[in-house]
Amino acid sequence: MSTCVKMIIAVSIALPAAAWAQSDARTTDTRAVAAALSQYKDAIEKLDAAGTEQLFTTDARVFETGASEGSYATYLAHHLGPELKQFKSFRFSDYKVDVRFEGSVALATETYRYRIEPKTGEAVERLGVATSVLKKMNGRWKIVSMHNSARKLKGT
Repeated sequence: MSTCVKMIIAVSIALPAAAWAQSDARTTDTRAVAAALSQYKDAIEKLDAAGTEQLFTTDARVFETGASEGSYATYLAHHLGPELKQFKSFRFSDYKVDVRFEGSVALATETYRYRIEPKTGEAVERLGVATSVLKKMNGRWKIVSMHNSARKLKGT
């Protein structure tokens, strides 16, 4: 067998194996990104955002329903944290997440419904969507930017 034929055979065997390994790594990364977003969602449902800052980069930015909330630390201290204290419950349903990669960043889109029961007043139900950009830092996927918005359910 000629050297050229041997090289063609070696390349044809190595390429599918490399593609499979890359695909397996992307599957692992997709699950890790979804898990980070799920941890954030779970904290909201528990009405306790303690520790969620570990899910975000220190320079992460948050945008909510048409407003720039600033860094995650600012959002947590001045918006999310005080808001969660006003709720009796916060529940997500029909939750779906889609993750794709552009180079070294993950782009995630979450769609869901949510129901908030405040300690006083009437419950609120909305359709929501969030888009997030995440990057891998020290082996963990962290949120760099998050934008979420919501709208009333039809007929309400």
